[in-house]
Amino acid sequence: MRHLLSIEDLTRDDIERILDRAAAFEEVSHRDIKKVPALRGRTVLNLFYEASTRTRSSFELAAKRLSADVVNFAASGSSVEKGESLKDTVLTLTAHSPDAIVIRTPYAGAAALVASWTTAAIVNAGDGKHEHPTQALLDVHTLRQKLGSLEGRNIWIVGDVAHSRVARSNILAFRKMGADVTVCGPPTLIPRGIEALGCDVRYDLDDLREADVVYALRMQHERMDQHFVPSLREYAANYQINGRRLGPRQVLMHPGPVNRGVELSGEVVDSPQAVITMQVKSGVVVRMGVLYEVLAGARDERSAPQPTEPQLA
Repeated sequence: MRHLLSIEDLTRDDIERILDRAAAFEEVSHRDIKKVPALRGRTVLNLFYEASTRTRSSFELAAKRLSADVVNFAASGSSVEKGESLKDTVLTLTAHSPDAIVIRTPYAGAAALVASWTTAAIVNAGDGKHEHPTQALLDVHTLRQKLGSLEGRNIWIVGDVAHSRVARSNILAFRKMGADVTVCGPPTLIPRGIEALGCDVRYDLDDLREADVVYALRMQHERMDQHFVPSLREYAANYQINGRRLGPRQVLMHPGPVNRGVELSGEVVDSPQAVITMQVKSGVVVRMGVLYEVLAGARDERSAPQPTEPQLA
């Protein structure tokens, strides 16, 4: 695998291979010295145009635990503030010969463009409202640890689907792993045609108890340029996941950061059903698996013997 740009590019076998490797890396986090030499001498560049706590820190930890050198780049305080384009920034940083670039931008499709501008392996850490593939992988990893197989599981994704790159990646990943997926939210926050991804659509929580897993989405204030709901209070009244709506055997997930009192009540955030902290822990080992896949895997492909030209008799 050369790049990780979209869950759509992965097969179920690809996902299972990455997550099996991530599971093998779990042991590293329990060592006194939390490092393996798998990517020694490699350079990973974290190129973030948007604020991030979980994703950026876990990619940095993942690279360092694989013994890679890490360079963190943030748009604020850089030449981006002077008007430098994404392409020129990438070309400038590529001159330092990074082996992998982890990129987060507010622009859908930017990760695929960057892959065409550089020889480095590209990992999409979120591109606008398009996708967030490593979040989907760590969510699948978390559920495999919690529930075992996802085959036949019923997963509801509730909330601001329209502005959520997590929702798109997760629908694709959960479906590839055999789960049934329902998205639910106000009609103004459900994209037209999302059923094409293989999910069902609901506009109320009446049958939420059918779900094995409830995945609440954050209200994406920073991506909203119109009034999609009358008020957050009204949204919470109709769609908040709280102790009254969440069943005792259901698993609760959220990509973070949580808006307590909006999409989730405080009681369920702190409940035993919530695996939100488990998702964060999964982020490091899954991103270790992804970086190993695009770097060590690409190296193995380059070193494989090439077919010879047929010889004429």
